[in-house]
Amino acid sequence: MKKKQHHQKNNFFTTIVNTVFTLILTAVMFYGLQVYSASNLKFAQVSDVHFYTGENNTSFKMIAESDKLLDDAVKQINETPNISFVMFTGDQIDKHFEKELRAFLPHAQKLNAPWYTTFGNHDTCQGGYLTPEVYLKMIREGNPDFKFTKPYYSFVPQKGYKAIVLDTIIRDRLTSNGYIDKEQLEWLDKELASSKKDIVLIFMHVPVIEPFPSAGHKLLNATEVQNILKKYKNPIALFQGHYHAAKITQQDNILYVSTPALVSYPNAFRIINITNYRNKVVFDIQMKETNEKNIQKLAKLLVFSSSIYTGEEKDQTYTYTIKK
Repeated sequence: MKKKQHHQKNNFFTTIVNTVFTLILTAVMFYGLQVYSASNLKFAQVSDVHFYTGENNTSFKMIAESDKLLDDAVKQINETPNISFVMFTGDQIDKHFEKELRAFLPHAQKLNAPWYTTFGNHDTCQGGYLTPEVYLKMIREGNPDFKFTKPYYSFVPQKGYKAIVLDTIIRDRLTSNGYIDKEQLEWLDKELASSKKDIVLIFMHVPVIEPFPSAGHKLLNATEVQNILKKYKNPIALFQGHYHAAKITQQDNILYVSTPALVSYPNAFRIINITNYRNKVVFDIQMKETNEKNIQKLAKLLVFSSSIYTGEEKDQTYTYTIKK
């Protein structure tokens, strides 16, 4: 009788051990599958460089120091491992002249990663020589990775990801407002419709969601753009500039990221690392300030309220998750 009870105890103990081992093994295998199936994409966003060859700053932009600030950003990006590409989200130059864009190019050419641009309202001249066509031609000639002939375009930086570049600039009058015309909206809708299984990254100058209210800078048909975006349920992230301010807003599967200007306080850019898991996408968004601290200190003195431009902690360096 005692032998039988002892045997039963051994069987019970063995069953418990096997069950625990099975649970641990299952957890390890599940974690391994999660890690194994995850893919990463890392890129940099630099906005509002306002490159200028002159010697005088403006009331709040350190344009006379723009070359130093750009070189510092390029150096930091080059020192960051595994950068897939760099996107300049508008106002690469402060004055819309060919000589300014020609002076900007050698600094951008120091980047080790492929780089691309969106148009800002400072980049081309209404009725002047530096038209979008001339601008794009100069970028193509100075950048072997840039093959595009239209102000808006798309490319695939890596399997499972789609990058869409929008043109938000109004060119029939002098204004800092933005607008996306019907033809481009239809194109955007088609691009999104063909990318339902991808993580979509949209780059533009004038933001869809303002970091702070400004009637003279906003995207005039932002609601139309949002209506198109909301049709799609895959992870979508927009990276924007123009307001020189840090602000991040998440609305369900859509992430709106406004990035500060390199030329004005806090003199920063972003490094974004995306990890694509089976059931979620994690955006690790970092705000990287310039190492040119003397320039940054002076830039801070020139702004009325620095917190407007730096935003809160969640607008600077933070991790956001979009569930699939």
